[in-house]
Amino acid sequence: MRKIRVVGMLVLAFILLNQQTSNACTNFLISKGATIDGSTMITYAADSHTLYGELYHQPAADHPEGAMRKIYEWDTGIYLGEIPQPAHTYGVIGNMNEFQLAISETTFGGRSELSSQPGAIMDYGSLIYVTLQRAKTAREAIEVMTSLVEEFGYYSSGESFSIADPEEVWILEMIGKGQGEKGAVWVAQRIPDGFISGHANQARITTFPLNDSKNCLYSKDVISFAREKGWFMGTNKDFSFSDVYAPVDFGAARFCDARVWAGFNKVVGGMDEYTEYAKGNVEQGGENDFATNRLPLWVKPDKQLSVQDVMEMMRDHFEGTELDMTQDLGAGPYGLPYRWRGLTWEVDSVEYCNERAISTQQTGFSFVAQCRNWLPDPIGGILWFGVDDTYSTCYAPMYCGITEIPECFAVGNGDLLTYSETSAFWTFSQVANYAYLRYNDMIKDVKIVQRQLEDKFVAFVPVVDQAAETLYNTTNEAQARKFITEFSVNEAEGMTERWKELYHYLVVKYTDGNIKRESNGEFVRTETGMPATPIFAGYPEWWYKAVVNATGDHFKVKGNSH
Repeated sequence: MRKIRVVGMLVLAFILLNQQTSNACTNFLISKGATIDGSTMITYAADSHTLYGELYHQPAADHPEGAMRKIYEWDTGIYLGEIPQPAHTYGVIGNMNEFQLAISETTFGGRSELSSQPGAIMDYGSLIYVTLQRAKTAREAIEVMTSLVEEFGYYSSGESFSIADPEEVWILEMIGKGQGEKGAVWVAQRIPDGFISGHANQARITTFPLNDSKNCLYSKDVISFAREKGWFMGTNKDFSFSDVYAPVDFGAARFCDARVWAGFNKVVGGMDEYTEYAKGNVEQGGENDFATNRLPLWVKPDKQLSVQDVMEMMRDHFEGTELDMTQDLGAGPYGLPYRWRGLTWEVDSVEYCNERAISTQQTGFSFVAQCRNWLPDPIGGILWFGVDDTYSTCYAPMYCGITEIPECFAVGNGDLLTYSETSAFWTFSQVANYAYLRYNDMIKDVKIVQRQLEDKFVAFVPVVDQAAETLYNTTNEAQARKFITEFSVNEAEGMTERWKELYHYLVVKYTDGNIKRESNGEFVRTETGMPATPIFAGYPEWWYKAVVNATGDHFKVKGNSH
């Protein structure tokens, strides 16, 4: 790895430290008052069976008058059209720009008659990355996003967006107007200070204040459009965006909002009252026959959260709840909390389902975007970035002001059909897929290394912050950016190398269904240097009973078995 080339003070500081259809995603939104350090955070798991894990980079740029930007649908790469470029666009690392503005999303779909808009150019993915190049704050991002779809049309179906800057966190929900009219209807609400929110492929905004522009913004026709379509007849104050444009049903509760419930459940007491809803049992009533037992849009955590607390919210298989994926027969003998798709299946013409957890095998990349108002913008924003399954990934700190992407995360370093030895995605996928074979044992080894690395990153960051801020204030911004770039690149590359070592260790320890014996971190050998007899762990008793119940006397030993 390259050595960090900085003045003596920064070297010393560093020495001290070293003692794409993306329609099944999960987001959490953390306000400033809900965090230990006063930062804001949003999260994103970009889940798709066709999405590769890589870190996008759009450098800041100046554009001549009349320059145009081509728009390609993010999910498919299909060319949609072009829009005028502004005179200057901002630098973007992944889903965060150089001013600490961060945007993520989940697709909720909504009314099918609104999912297609002829001539529309702006799909949800392009909307995110174009806006990050043009806006500095969350409020400005809402203005840019809604203006773009009004002018150029909205190409996608219903979408929830998480938008954060160092001061505020907003949820914006949008759905197109369908065949007859260009643009979209939308509502945006600010998450109250001290609270957290979340969304996972189901629209979450219900009723909203009509006269509070500090905390709520909406399109002028969000209610009247629904009235014209005959979808809402009640009074304005009772209008519910979600219940009108994306009514909740079994799938929306069980497959989508249940993930929000699970994340909340990690940091908020009293979520048991929503268990039945999370199981898909939706109650409806009232004058408008809306759902009456759904999750609140935001909740107050029992304690202020650290960045690692938020990372852990993104790691969940419903453990400890009625939906715990490690406890049913489908988990197999080794407690595997994954179910290969499809999501639903039939037996004797009766439909059943698999759970859809926050942590899932088909994640391309995920992140925790952290915005910190006490530091200069290029240093204040950190995109804690990981690839593949959130449960077994490791989140590396990518400062928003970096000017280079680590090779392990670089676009073009492999893809979903091309293996690359230097790709973090393929390295982490190797470990995860091997761990799936004997999950309850191997995941313990994975979590040890994951925790070691993330603890190290969290310990490094304050000293790197201080050193970079000193450079920023006493030398220049370019040197500060160079320093944080080299730090981010080095740590990401080092993490990937450590994960390769972890894979080699797991192969040796668990090969052939056996478990090698260890002592003081070393595999055990006999006095003559031979491998010690491994542990024949076999299967749990309940699994043997299940086999007998399914096969009767087929495997019964008759007579002497020796």
